[in-house]
Amino acid sequence: MNRIATLAVHAGRDDLAARGVHVPPIDLSTTSPLPGVEAGGDAYEALAAGGLPPGHGGHVYQRLWNPTVARFETALAQLEGAEQAVAFASGMAALTACLMSSVADGRPHVVAVRPLYGGSDHLLASGLLGTEVTWARPHLVAASIRDDTGLVLVETPANPTLELVDLRKLGADAGGVPVLVDNTLATPVLQRPVEHGATLVLHSATKYLGGHGDVVGGAVATNADWAARLRRLRAVTGGLMHPLAAYLLHRGLQTLPVRVLAQQENARVVAEWLANQPQIDRVYYPGFCGGDPAGLIGRQQSGPGAMVAFSVTGGFEAAARTAEACRLIEHAVSLGGVHSLIQHPASLTHRPVQAHARPHAAVLRLSVGLEHPDDVCADLEYALKDAHR
Repeated sequence: MNRIATLAVHAGRDDLAARGVHVPPIDLSTTSPLPGVEAGGDAYEALAAGGLPPGHGGHVYQRLWNPTVARFETALAQLEGAEQAVAFASGMAALTACLMSSVADGRPHVVAVRPLYGGSDHLLASGLLGTEVTWARPHLVAASIRDDTGLVLVETPANPTLELVDLRKLGADAGGVPVLVDNTLATPVLQRPVEHGATLVLHSATKYLGGHGDVVGGAVATNADWAARLRRLRAVTGGLMHPLAAYLLHRGLQTLPVRVLAQQENARVVAEWLANQPQIDRVYYPGFCGGDPAGLIGRQQSGPGAMVAFSVTGGFEAAARTAEACRLIEHAVSLGGVHSLIQHPASLTHRPVQAHARPHAAVLRLSVGLEHPDDVCADLEYALKDAHR
């Protein structure tokens, strides 16, 4: 059972038949009865250190472990082809745990490949967690590695310009330093970074994994050693995912392949339409020849994804008016849901990024949803004409 569509439906549900239920139960307990003082104490110690719950000691406390969250973690790990996964309250909480673990290990230096999601970029640039960052293009990663480098961070496709990075080459250039891949935009439906040498795979689960704009969460799929380190940090810092969020995300995984593939097809239609509009300077889309110069589609990533970015003639003013004039497409941050969303990255998600690395002021990011693509194009046509009156 390794086909992604089958895994998405069945992963993390192996124990349900024995429990006599068809869908996973939601365990909202904040605390659990202890079988005894010694057993409870042993369980607490094991869980606080990042271990999994021993059979005799109970779950102790929700901050340490929760069965509903664990089911989602198991499912995501299987989809990503990783040993384990650890879920957090948000994608930024998940990234924070990875960075803190590296700092605690005495390796505070991070090599980060731009462009990145604006929140990730901002966190690294701030140094709030004790990290020191070297920004690098992919071909400069090898030269940027130091003795105290703990992580190489990359997002592919990148947010918002959808640049693709060769993960096998990046891993070779990292020289044994763990590579952390933000796989939010591709999802395991289109790309499984562990198969290409990544150690950690980060998700803002809020986006495609949830898919309906109604739950916030984050997760890291990785090996057993890193998972234990991250669980320990989660237990100590309290960055846990709520069980209801885990339930919604686990449910979202069942339709993930269907949604991603349908949205990807819609995005192809929209991107091709945009490329032929006189008000558009450039379309950023990996499905075009210029968007995949290394030939990674079909080799590393099975398809171009459901995100499109484009620059509008007339600069910032025209781009802003285009976003504001959309009627069907919602002017809002976030991505990956069933509703199409448009936003101006330089003013919003990437506003904290240093000016020289910020997306161009004429660029808009479009997350293509499940509406009919002709309706999405019609809305864009109206907005572009309105912006260029």
